[in-house]
Amino acid sequence: MKSFAIVGAGAVGSYYGSRLAVAGNEVRFLLRSDFDEVSRNGIKVKSIHGDFNLPQVNCFRSPEEVGKVDVVIVAWKTTANDYFEAVIGPMLHEDTIILTLQNGMGNVERLSELFGLERVLGGMCFVCINRMKAGVIHHVGGGVIVMGEVQPASTNRLEALVEIFEAAKISCQGAPVLELVQWRKLVWNISFNGLCITEGGITTRDLLAQDGGEKRVRAIMAEVVSIAGALGYEIPAEFIDDQIEITGPMGNYRPSSMIDFMEGREVELESIWGEPLRRAKAAGVETPLTDRLYEDLLRTVSKTH
Repeated sequence: MKSFAIVGAGAVGSYYGSRLAVAGNEVRFLLRSDFDEVSRNGIKVKSIHGDFNLPQVNCFRSPEEVGKVDVVIVAWKTTANDYFEAVIGPMLHEDTIILTLQNGMGNVERLSELFGLERVLGGMCFVCINRMKAGVIHHVGGGVIVMGEVQPASTNRLEALVEIFEAAKISCQGAPVLELVQWRKLVWNISFNGLCITEGGITTRDLLAQDGGEKRVRAIMAEVVSIAGALGYEIPAEFIDDQIEITGPMGNYRPSSMIDFMEGREVELESIWGEPLRRAKAAGVETPLTDRLYEDLLRTVSKTH
């Protein structure tokens, strides 16, 4: 694996892509609105693990200009998934791997339908990170990526990819069960991302400081844990305590979906809330609080977009 393409060079794509590039990997960034700024000034990362810059960015305006690479890293919002085929297709050679680092459910399945199960790996980024402006990234917490195969592989490509990320100072782990990792991340995303929007665009600190705020977060998290359990993915009860504990030190953190909402962009409603709830319904799991949250989100987002 000698060449990487970053599709979706926002906060997540820019941060991890820059770390890979600084470590000496060939990384090609597909950029649109940020192209001029990033090509002139590079990418600057302010990180809890130490600030760093990528002054010269290998950036391109189209997938055809990017060309064929060994690994395509998909980091764009799931609201752009209709462009998978047009954007990713020109970057693939016979053995190209596609690694999606997107939030929520359904992304791995859609990529597999388009390009084949054998190409696709999934990863979850347990990180708090914001794009402040074009080419400026603020990393405020976490950073580990947990990735896994969609189906058992006959090669050691997962281990090789983890090794490359680790060498780039990216904490990375391979997971035997990808869906368990997805559900663990949804425990935080469904609750905090959702409530920070429906409460009017507030930070995680403000939400937890509300009268009954933490109780609401915990109750929704418990429903997500119950969905995962019904589907065969056991998450221990103390995981909820851990999620509350790690959120406090984030301070006035603005979850990514809340930022999208406040800045008038499309929110990842289906991948983070809709698809997990459809899977809950199919499994016969009752989730009244999360159902209500999803309904509130649909109503809140439709009023302002």
